[in-house]
Amino acid sequence: MRRVTTPVFAFVIASTVAVAGMATASQAASRAGQQCGNFLECLFGGINNGSNRSGGSATSRSSGGGNYGPSTRQLVSFSEGHAPGTIVVDTSERNLYLVQGGGKAYKYRVGVGRDGFQWSGTSRIGRKAEWPTWTPPKTMIEREKKKGVILPARMEGGPNNPLGARALYISGTLYRLHGTNNPASIGGAVSSGCIRLTNTDIIDLYNRAKVGAKVIVRR
Repeated sequence: MRRVTTPVFAFVIASTVAVAGMATASQAASRAGQQCGNFLECLFGGINNGSNRSGGSATSRSSGGGNYGPSTRQLVSFSEGHAPGTIVVDTSERNLYLVQGGGKAYKYRVGVGRDGFQWSGTSRIGRKAEWPTWTPPKTMIEREKKKGVILPARMEGGPNNPLGARALYISGTLYRLHGTNNPASIGGAVSSGCIRLTNTDIIDLYNRAKVGAKVIVRR
């Protein structure tokens, strides 16, 4: 199993400009649906209080609590010869493919690492989690503190959490495939290396992908 080629911390942080001072949750929530301009916009953007974690359509879940975002899944032709169940992430295309039999794959639109946080490699799905807890590393906390952003030491899973509704952890790395509370960021180069999907799509992928599945991330 080949390890990733770039040793960077893998937690989502769509921070394209530095901020002067700490934004409040209510200020960031008012910007919901926009492309993230800083960490707290992504942390709190697109939130609708009153979380509903128990199914329903994407529309009803979005209006009932949290921002699930639309499904981007398509069944497409895919003839690269990978075994069914393999996950292939093409960061240049910003698409994720879940290989099926018969020369087909499910394609999902994704957000990828921003400049300086991109990577490639091959591994496996080590574990999966529903509504994952987020614990930023000390290096990230210090990096954002210099920008005037105070990160929490730990954030429990839920609609405010930037990891979204589900996470699939990539073995041997600090990276994961996960959801987001800001679906407007999908399709952008926005993270610290993790691959993000809308909550609607990550739930679909979570239900289809198996622990132990091969993951290929290419640039």
